[in-house]
Amino acid sequence: MLIPLGFIIVTLSVFGGYLLAGGHLGPLYQPLELLMIGGAALGAFVAANNGKAIKATLRSASRLKRTKKYNKEMYMELMALQFKLLTKIRREGMLGIEQDIDNPEGSALFTEHPRILQDPMMIGFLTDYLRLMASGSMNPHELDELMLHEIEIFEHEAHIPVDALTKVADGLPAFGIVAAVMGVVKALSAADASPDVMGHMIASALVGTFLGILLGYGFVAPVAGRIERQVAEAVKVLQCMRVTLLASLNGYAPQLAVEFGRKTLHTAERPSFIELENYVRNARDAGSA
Repeated sequence: MLIPLGFIIVTLSVFGGYLLAGGHLGPLYQPLELLMIGGAALGAFVAANNGKAIKATLRSASRLKRTKKYNKEMYMELMALQFKLLTKIRREGMLGIEQDIDNPEGSALFTEHPRILQDPMMIGFLTDYLRLMASGSMNPHELDELMLHEIEIFEHEAHIPVDALTKVADGLPAFGIVAAVMGVVKALSAADASPDVMGHMIASALVGTFLGILLGYGFVAPVAGRIERQVAEAVKVLQCMRVTLLASLNGYAPQLAVEFGRKTLHTAERPSFIELENYVRNARDAGSA
């Protein structure tokens, strides 16, 4: 994973550079400073968030393992599934997919794409709006407004852990200063100590500032940034499905509707027109067989 790799690079760069400059790691080992900084940050996190936000932040740790979830292959699989569904609608009418969207796990179309079937967010969004399209009581504009509203709510809720961790990252340097000030107060209270002892106490106090900044900007802030990138990827998936379904609802052929969805993707994940056409054709031939 890239997150542990990044943490290793940060640690080796900071402490390795310190050692190469002739420093010693002994004075940097200050567990009590870590206790004060980490405990204060944890307490502030608990005080600033409700139970929902705390649970959402803890759950977000499991999503960090799936760094390549929404890649090019996933998008092509999604668009192939949408092409099959829209083709079936065009051939058999909206009632032709009623059983597919009511029971995706038992549908031959969905089971051909297990990666999509294992994603509750994608399956829920796709089946819900196909069901609304099948009702025939909503025009494209109304359906678009509803999709945009749901995507906005999803994005807002998914950003809760990002906001919580960002605030913790911003507060850690300040808590480091608090720990450093307390260490300086302790050192000054022993003014009659020898210069060697006084120097060691002041050095230990200044480690608090160092640890607060390192933990905030070297560890917590990057995790918040990674979660934010994953939220953006999930929103992009929803936007791709939204544009494809709306294009179909406006009367475009399945091939063109899928092309509308392809155009919404970032260039890093967007397959070429030929790549997508060949993939969809192969998927259609496999489904026919």
